Amino acid sequence: MLDVYYMYPIALKTGKGIILKDTNDKEYLDFYGGHGVISIGHSHPEFVKAITQQVNQLAFYSNAFENPLQDELAQLLGNQSGYDDYRLFLSNSGAEANENALKAASMVTGRGKILAVKGAFHGRSTGAVGVTDNPKIRAAFGNQLAVDFISIESLPELTQHLNTKEYAAFIIEGIQGVNGVWEATTEYWKLARQLCTQTGTLLIVDEIQSGYGRSGKFFAHQHHHVLADIITIAKGMGNGFPVAGTLFSPTLNLAKGSLGTTFGGGQMACAAAISVLKTIESEDLITKSGVQGGYLKSEIARLPLVKTVRGRGLMLGVEFEVSAKKVRQVLLDEFGIITGFSDPEVLRILPPLNVSLADCEKLVTALKQILTKEMKA
Repeated sequence: MLDVYYMYPIALKTGKGIILKDTNDKEYLDFYGGHGVISIGHSHPEFVKAITQQVNQLAFYSNAFENPLQDELAQLLGNQSGYDDYRLFLSNSGAEANENALKAASMVTGRGKILAVKGAFHGRSTGAVGVTDNPKIRAAFGNQLAVDFISIESLPELTQHLNTKEYAAFIIEGIQGVNGVWEATTEYWKLARQLCTQTGTLLIVDEIQSGYGRSGKFFAHQHHHVLADIITIAKGMGNGFPVAGTLFSPTLNLAKGSLGTTFGGGQMACAAAISVLKTIESEDLITKSGVQGGYLKSEIARLPLVKTVRGRGLMLGVEFEVSAKKVRQVLLDEFGIITGFSDPEVLRILPPLNVSLADCEKLVTALKQILTKEMKA
């Protein structure tokens, strides 16, 4: 294997709900969900049933033929998200979803420039990496798009850049993840929507990590009561099965052949994604995400050495007065709790949406013990 990943020396073998086991049968509580991918829990019975039945019927055929599962998925997604009149293009990963969004925006507007947000992360492929504010993963040929970056906090900067007709699109995450869980204010969102409408610039909202109920609403930008022109989705969409999508406003028209993919929207991917949506609805996981996330946010904020807790629902970022990297390591080594991390140092919490209150209490108790010990040291 190409040695490009920073890995813990732990080989995971099985998962059930929020519990993982390694090859030595040691148990872990999963409060990270593999970068927020596990939305309805590991090995959820409805998920397992859906993909097992589908692989026994037809595992895959290309988009050269009709696939009724795609229509079922699109209908369920529209109903649950509130974007029922939007149209869905299916792909395989978040980077592809963003590539398709950017390409389509350029086609529709005839413009070749993109506005993005500092600290953004939108993927690692050529176009997606062009709007990702991270020089570590931008190859020399990876900035073919003309891209300007602005602050997620500055209204004057937003106005200065979006008050022109030079951009095909403004792309922004519902909640920034990799940069340490940051979210634009409602005023920022509403101004962005207003300026995009005035200048014919398309508002692309990347909900790849923040969508699918993780924030306590289906999409995080819905907390701010704005509509997007294009929405990108992935991660929690397939609960671990690779599937992604790009949602397009009904006002946007694309020619046949303008977008395409071999594997996107295959039968297995659709079966997985349908089971996720049905489970989110039947188990009321969006409401549960808001409730459990609210508990975690309020309880963690009261702990010693906690500077701030950012985010919504079950997408939280915690800044400490001590090293978040050290806190994460102690959680793993001494308590068997898996969490995430970002640089600058923020502890990231992204458990499955069906995490129980009892498991949330275990995380809070573990953090309290770690931070109390640090305070006394």
